[in-house]
Amino acid sequence: MREIPEGCGVDHCYLCSRCVKDWLPAIAQQRKTYQLKKGQSVFREGEAVEGIYFVYSGVIKVHKRWDREKEIITRFALLGDIIGHLGLGKNPVYPVSATALSTATVCFVGLDFFNSSLRVNPGLTIDLMQFFANELQESQKMMRNMAHMSVRARIANTFLMLKKQFGLDRKGFIDIDLSRQDMASYSGTTYETLFKVINEFSASGKIETFEKRIFISDEPYLQSLVKLDPLKS
Repeated sequence: MREIPEGCGVDHCYLCSRCVKDWLPAIAQQRKTYQLKKGQSVFREGEAVEGIYFVYSGVIKVHKRWDREKEIITRFALLGDIIGHLGLGKNPVYPVSATALSTATVCFVGLDFFNSSLRVNPGLTIDLMQFFANELQESQKMMRNMAHMSVRARIANTFLMLKKQFGLDRKGFIDIDLSRQDMASYSGTTYETLFKVINEFSASGKIETFEKRIFISDEPYLQSLVKLDPLKS
């Protein structure tokens, strides 16, 4: 990561947009802005927590070790999102890693200052509590899907979720260049299984592929896989 002089915008910064105006000068003094290249880590699982990060541009994947050689992607952080907050608590280590999937810019504040911000700004505290609750619900849903949903349904669900979060480009492809390995990690499966299912979906006309992008040709079919009983899909 390389520190740069530019600061984040008040309208898009998770922290700035949720604090009272009188607190903004303190944020301006305490924050640092970093630029990352694709593939660079913001922080790694198991590292001591130094502070909290806010995404100003680019795409950051949040991921966790599955076993010695595998990982699972829990979410993608975009403009205005917070990362590093899972390190808050009595055991101040990051339980996940965060890695840039593209050139990205993040804003950083130290842990002590962030805790002070929570005490001074009740709106920030309430919003963070709601964010934690929503993230917990999404995590539980992901674990349920991995336990009860067939791999084909999970991959179909991945395509639908990526479309919802990233939208479409001008040609109708999901607007993110995501490697097949990252797709597999987000689906909770292996690269080999993902490759097989993508070929199956492509051969039957359910999706199209171009380099790293996916075009959903038959969305109702993918939705039906997600809704069906796992044993039947």
